[in-house]
Amino acid sequence: MDSFYILLAFVLGWLIAQSAKVIIALILRKGKLKFSEFLEIMMKSGGMPSGHTASFVAATLTIGFRVGFDSALFALAVCNTIIIIYDATNVRYAVGQQGKLLNKIASDTQLAKPLKLVEGHTVAQAIVGFIIGVLIAFSIQFINFGRIF
Repeated sequence: MDSFYILLAFVLGWLIAQSAKVIIALILRKGKLKFSEFLEIMMKSGGMPSGHTASFVAATLTIGFRVGFDSALFALAVCNTIIIIYDATNVRYAVGQQGKLLNKIASDTQLAKPLKLVEGHTVAQAIVGFIIGVLIAFSIQFINFGRIF
């Protein structure tokens, strides 16, 4: 039964973060969003907030609540979460910036087709994702047990 709550936390982290991206897009576009744009935003990497961070923080904390914060599984989850957040805010962010520059060069010179951009996250986007993940894990714990600890 623990695995259900861990998976639920992960899915809710992704779903809430990606839904927040849609809400932000609706606000910025004054409520105008085509269905294809909606799907693109829901599947998009990068942007505010970080779905990667929200998903993994929610799952990691739920593992801690369900299995124990002193368990090897929790320690492994923490390690994976740190790597994922680091990758999203550093490696993928840098690759996205390089891709934008390469696309500008390709556009200016007309030598190549534009590259597909894979965006990372800013630290602020990761922090908001972290907060979402924490809130989800605590909510699942509270709803399930009626208490936090």
